Amino acid sequence: MLLIVFTVSMFVSATLLFLVEPMMAKMALPLLGGTPAVWNTCLVFFQAVLLAGYLYAHASTKWLGRRTQTVVHIGLALVPFAVLPLRIPPGWEPPAQSTPVFWILGMLSVAVGLPFLLLSSSAPVLQRWFAESGHLASSDPYFLYAASNAGSLVGLLGYPLLLEPTLPLSLQSHLWGYGYAVFVAMLPVCGVMVWRRRPDIAASDEVPREAVDLAEKGMNWSERLRWIALAFVPSSLMLGVTTGLTTDVPAIPLFWVLPLALYLLSFVLVFARKPPLSHSWLNRRLPALILLSLFPAVSKSELPLVALLLIYLFTLFAVAMVCHGELARNRPKVSRLTEFYLWISFGGVLGGIFNSLIAPVVFSTVAELPIALIFAALLRPRIEAKPVASAAESLKWRRNDLLLPLTLGLCMVATIEGMAHFGLKPSRSLNILFFGYSMLWCMSFGKRTLRFAAGLTALVSASLLYTGPFGQVLHTERSFFGVLRVSNDPAGKFRNLFHGVISHGMQSLDPAKSREPLAYYTKSGPAGSILRSLQAKTLYGNGGEVRKARWAVVGLGAGAMACYRQEGETLTYYEIDPAVEHIASDPRYFTFLEQCAPAAQIVLGDARLKLRDAKDGSYDLIALDAFSGDSIPLHLLTREALALYMRKLAPGGILAFHISSLYLRLAPTLGALAQNAGLVCLVGDDTGVSQAQIDAGKFPSTWLVMARSRADLGELAKEARWAPVDVRPGARIWTDDYSNVLTIIKWN
Repeated sequence: MLLIVFTVSMFVSATLLFLVEPMMAKMALPLLGGTPAVWNTCLVFFQAVLLAGYLYAHASTKWLGRRTQTVVHIGLALVPFAVLPLRIPPGWEPPAQSTPVFWILGMLSVAVGLPFLLLSSSAPVLQRWFAESGHLASSDPYFLYAASNAGSLVGLLGYPLLLEPTLPLSLQSHLWGYGYAVFVAMLPVCGVMVWRRRPDIAASDEVPREAVDLAEKGMNWSERLRWIALAFVPSSLMLGVTTGLTTDVPAIPLFWVLPLALYLLSFVLVFARKPPLSHSWLNRRLPALILLSLFPAVSKSELPLVALLLIYLFTLFAVAMVCHGELARNRPKVSRLTEFYLWISFGGVLGGIFNSLIAPVVFSTVAELPIALIFAALLRPRIEAKPVASAAESLKWRRNDLLLPLTLGLCMVATIEGMAHFGLKPSRSLNILFFGYSMLWCMSFGKRTLRFAAGLTALVSASLLYTGPFGQVLHTERSFFGVLRVSNDPAGKFRNLFHGVISHGMQSLDPAKSREPLAYYTKSGPAGSILRSLQAKTLYGNGGEVRKARWAVVGLGAGAMACYRQEGETLTYYEIDPAVEHIASDPRYFTFLEQCAPAAQIVLGDARLKLRDAKDGSYDLIALDAFSGDSIPLHLLTREALALYMRKLAPGGILAFHISSLYLRLAPTLGALAQNAGLVCLVGDDTGVSQAQIDAGKFPSTWLVMARSRADLGELAKEARWAPVDVRPGARIWTDDYSNVLTIIKWN
């Protein structure tokens, strides 16, 4: 009975702990433009509070008597009821002109800090209580760690697969509060069971660590540093994989929790009494997986979503299994249990801090993923190789550990320079040919830990010279919202603005054509049709006088749409990323704003928040052109967002959405929203673009428009390319409380 109670209690606490992580991140996401950095920052907070919980558990079990510590812990568990149900604190809005990292950390501290701290401390506290219970299994309670992580997996996977698709956020929050009450009710039961333990048990398992000699103390510090390193690498890699998966696809809980779920699953498996996967077998496969994961970064290649998902997740799982397996194989005695968890947690926090707080400031690109993979190669156990016969041969092997990777790096530099010299255009087949050979060469170093890590370093360092599809890179800048690059295309005809690997704007380098909107905004495309329809209307002011159009664009990009502005029209941009404003406003990079709309107003901050400040009926056109990578932030596509847009839209106005996406089918979702609101909705598909048109600067694009009546669409409604949206009967409407992206993802 005692074993069941403790196992269920730990399972429930862990489930609650990992249900609340994606739930709170989803609550914060609409305030921060839907960027994937929101989740990574939230994880740093949760890791830090987890560390604080383990620190409290370690200190309280060490310094408080058993009964005193039991009473204190149960009493503290009652305090978090003061902040339930969980929600974003009223009045909290992120800063518009600075990084919101510290705002997120502060908001989470107020909103969820107390319950998360208590739950995070409960795992080591309950394990320590169980170790003192006198149960037959109490001498090695680490198996309860597996039960705790199993609960974590249930919470993580249950959220995107069960809770998020079926329940609104407000109901999720209330249900979580009821679950917390159940857990608090179980704590006294566990406490009473421990309270009645026999005194002789205490004497047997509470051996003071001060009894160890000085040599063991010295060894323990090297042991602790290794624990930290082995915890740091999987934590950093988990966040790097999450960033890699969500840079160009929507930041949704499923893509958040899959890496974290595999990370936790590795703990479940390695701390099980009989680990199901061979440690040495995984260690031998690690070099190939690491190289596969480095291929997109080294070759600047895009892989299909499913391929990228599988490569990154398998690599993360293997690295986590090897690193956490080393922790499990070298775990200390029960008397050091809470200290062991404390150092593991500390290493995890360092990984989170490195990825979310240090890397965005230090690196201009997403370098933390390759760095974590190189460290993983350094930490993995050595694969047994052929014994060295003599000291001279040993010296030769050690010398080759540096000379061979150096040769590999120099050959890669020569290859990259040769590709540039002969004008070879980047392509997937060319990348596989050149970079695949280098990676096979590096894989031959796999049995030598240092040689393989040095080979990876050479590959990554040499690849910095390769710009791939970006062409001649003029400027690279990283902000909270992602990596921006300004570059000239390989042919020297156009200047591009990239967010990740997705082009967000293009301008001709020919001065005579520099005012011409290109890419998704050409005059022959849907964007041109929308602006022509608006400008063909006769608009009247409040006094009946004829006036020019007032229009707003959500998402600045390179500022191409500014060149549709006519004399007398007012144009307002809403842009969340100050780095984008800096680039679009700098004539060294783009001149759309300077040439076409020097007086355009640029409002920094999330459009949902900033549009509230505009007067109702302010705009004749609102164009939603905000993107994070390849996808529109999903909080801009809800019923509440649509109601806001319609309030700010003048009578007869048009609402336009740019919905081009490699990964999402957005037209049916928006069509259902329009139908629910009683609006007319048409979609303009211009994806049949020839290669000659692409070479001339036109990209395939899809736009969707809404209006209060068909007449409001003007000439647009008469064009053949605009058609009604096919809406599935009974389609559920997206709201701020509910959205289900899984149904609209293009997996192929």
